[in-house]
Amino acid sequence: MAPLAAAQVPAAPKEGKDTPKIALGMGDGGGGGFGGAGRGGAKANTPPPDPATGPHRIKQLGVNNVLGGGGGAPWTEEGLNAAMARWKAEGITVGNLMIKLSPDIIYGKAGNKRDEDIEKIKQSIAASGKVGLPVVEYNFYAHRAMEGYFEEIDTNRGNSGWTGFDYELVQTANQQYQTRPEEKGMKFKDLPPLPNEGAHTLDELWNNITYFLKAVIPTAEKANVRLALHPNDPPAPISRGSQQIMATLAGWKKLISIVNSPANGITFDCGVTRELGEDPIEVCRYFGSRDRINHVHFRNVLVMKPYERYTEVWIDEGLNNMFAVMKELVKVKYTRQIYPEHPRRLDYDVEHGRVGGYPGGGSYAAIAYNVGYARAMLQAAMS
Repeated sequence: MAPLAAAQVPAAPKEGKDTPKIALGMGDGGGGGFGGAGRGGAKANTPPPDPATGPHRIKQLGVNNVLGGGGGAPWTEEGLNAAMARWKAEGITVGNLMIKLSPDIIYGKAGNKRDEDIEKIKQSIAASGKVGLPVVEYNFYAHRAMEGYFEEIDTNRGNSGWTGFDYELVQTANQQYQTRPEEKGMKFKDLPPLPNEGAHTLDELWNNITYFLKAVIPTAEKANVRLALHPNDPPAPISRGSQQIMATLAGWKKLISIVNSPANGITFDCGVTRELGEDPIEVCRYFGSRDRINHVHFRNVLVMKPYERYTEVWIDEGLNNMFAVMKELVKVKYTRQIYPEHPRRLDYDVEHGRVGGYPGGGSYAAIAYNVGYARAMLQAAMS
């Protein structure tokens, strides 16, 4: 029997070709991601999940788009098609894969290895275009400041979990991201460079990413693929002795000026934007009006001190007006993926052996909440 037509109000607007699209990470439904385990944990000594589990669970949330990690270069058409097949089988589009850049590219190491590695990135971008992958995301961290993360408790919300960051955090024996025992008792801001990374200045890193972008953006344009550089998260001023090119709004703006092309864009993360002490609406308008937002992370935070002390909270808490952010994305005619990421820790997910990738992070039940909230924001914004 056909459903009755709505008598009083029009149906909620649907996501489509010309609208933003709610997306999830490949691992958010369990069953692993692109090339291995997803963000959700699994109970010890349990058999690997059916590879169809993750796509099926994501589809049940009404989500038809996913992103994931594509691993190191070079990617091939054959490899991409094989990895995307199980998502296509469930009617889900893979719209963004993150590629890993080698240390030779990031640190600009001398020798021919950097050029060889950039050539592999160009091959990967070309293969992405041939299989219809529209966005390739990447990072350019000198060092990611994850040693500053810790779990906080939301006492007003049943002791669910938050993720805190503190530039002054003292390292402990149980600190999740501690890399060396001798660093116990040190504050994060004082941690020394790692031997395999070294310490790097802004000038070094800007020179290195300029070299990279001038080499790869022409390939991306030809392949009809957009690159999205994720900002530094956490945006610590100095991370193990290195400055960070994407840890300030000025850095984001400088990036898109290096090569003036829609293929050279950013991942607009409204959570990181607030961590910098910036207004996400104004930042969205700046990059969106220039068509340089190539991916979106949609989350909320409480900030005590920009860059140095903040807490990732539930998507409906925090300082960001998430509805205003969504309305601005619609206003600037953004049409790619919106990821309501970083679900918070729930007892239910922990009891079912599923934990998040960060201290205080959650998994499938919590991500389902994020999806419902984000979709409501999107439908309201499109109305």
